[in-house]
Amino acid sequence: MSNPLLIAKNAKQDLMLLPALVNRHGCITGATGTGKTVTLQVIAQALSERGVPVFMADVKGDLSGMAKAGAASSKMKQRLETLGIEEPQWKATPVTFWDVYGVQGHPVRATISDLGPLLLARMLNLNDTQQGVLQLVFKIADDNGLLLLDLKDLRAMLQHVGDNAASFQTEYGNISAASIGAIQRGLIGIGEQGGEQFFGEPMLNIDDLIQTDGNGKGVVNILAADKLMNAPRLYSTFLLWMLSELFEHLPEVGDLDQPKLVFFFDEAHLLFSEAPKPLLQKIEQVVRLIRSKGVGVFFVTQNPLDIPDTVLGQLGNRVQHALRAYTPRDQKAVQAAADTFRANPALNTAEVIGELGVGEALVSFLDEKGRPTIVERAFILPPASQIGPISDEERKQLMATSIVAGVYENAVDRESAYEKLKGRGGATPTAKDGAEAGADSSIGATVSSWGSALGGLLGGGSGRKDSVVQAVVKSAARTVGSQVGRELIRGVLGSLLKKK
Repeated sequence: MSNPLLIAKNAKQDLMLLPALVNRHGCITGATGTGKTVTLQVIAQALSERGVPVFMADVKGDLSGMAKAGAASSKMKQRLETLGIEEPQWKATPVTFWDVYGVQGHPVRATISDLGPLLLARMLNLNDTQQGVLQLVFKIADDNGLLLLDLKDLRAMLQHVGDNAASFQTEYGNISAASIGAIQRGLIGIGEQGGEQFFGEPMLNIDDLIQTDGNGKGVVNILAADKLMNAPRLYSTFLLWMLSELFEHLPEVGDLDQPKLVFFFDEAHLLFSEAPKPLLQKIEQVVRLIRSKGVGVFFVTQNPLDIPDTVLGQLGNRVQHALRAYTPRDQKAVQAAADTFRANPALNTAEVIGELGVGEALVSFLDEKGRPTIVERAFILPPASQIGPISDEERKQLMATSIVAGVYENAVDRESAYEKLKGRGGATPTAKDGAEAGADSSIGATVSSWGSALGGLLGGGSGRKDSVVQAVVKSAARTVGSQVGRELIRGVLGSLLKKK
């Protein structure tokens, strides 16, 4: 195994995170103000030093300091003396800034079609009936060769389907005007929260998140999320979409000496809050299977009870900061957190959780054989980069010299559903126009046959094999822009959640 990463230390030993086992995932939990952000920064910088790219959301705006070398304060010098370690070699980390709003980082976009009706339905908080109507709208758009790229495309498609519901009824079933209205109202809210900037082209290329700098250090991708957090459903759905894109995009690699990318999911409770059971099952499936793609996922949240047991059971590397037991639910959370660790005879884990100071934590990482180590009380080491944000001017300078500078700044608005339905790109389609797609349909049939052939060669059936086939066909489909391509380019969670 490659050299371990020193993360924490106590009087007896160093606590090391093994890079080869980071893809067994992990969690960082603890109350507000107990040191979770610094722990995240320490782990991310250690991974970057080993050439592992990282993606994380900056909820409080503090993580931008990773782009600047740190300095020793009097308080930090005292901490270093207590730990008996030398002052670190202060250094910056290569950073790329991203921002859905395009202000504090390079713009991040996805198309409506790529997100798909199921994740979009969760973002809009639709009920089952409304979700069914949204799926029909996507199906009608596919059948008529209409690209759904941004919000105005979807709005125009919804209006067209609502106005012509009677003509679609025979082929597609009843389409409720009330559901169409509910979806339209939801889109207005999403647009005001940042959907107008998020949905569109050019879409984020996942490969741009998996980069190293000229010195071989992994680039840390920091998503500005302080404003995005005001729209929690947009935030959680966006990160879930990114995770699903990684799952679909990356090839199977098995167990590596170190991961290809580590994904930190901050404020993880927003992902699981009010999520329906089928979605939770698929999140569990993605977390379990993405390990073989060389991706490690760390969930960061205040309380371990925020994470469902089926997901929590897959998180082998754990850092638990202080929890305060002020209420019966708090006491239950403390006991539950203590019970998840491998017991240390020298520690009363439940009691210690309430005694931990800022920067202290209970730590248990996986050993060489993949077993959780005995839980230890320890101090998290200080990061070599700056704790706290950089200035706006420093951020702008870094963005101007970024490896993706100029790639995503200018939005592209090509001909899609809105233009066609408004008459600027051709006649308004009807329910019968799907058969008149001509060459587009023939290309789609060809791509479909490729998918069937590849599926047959690989045996079909299993979700993991299907994802490989879908990734190959998806690449071809994007190139030809066919009907089948538009159906395949939706994220893997949408594919997994569809009824076979």
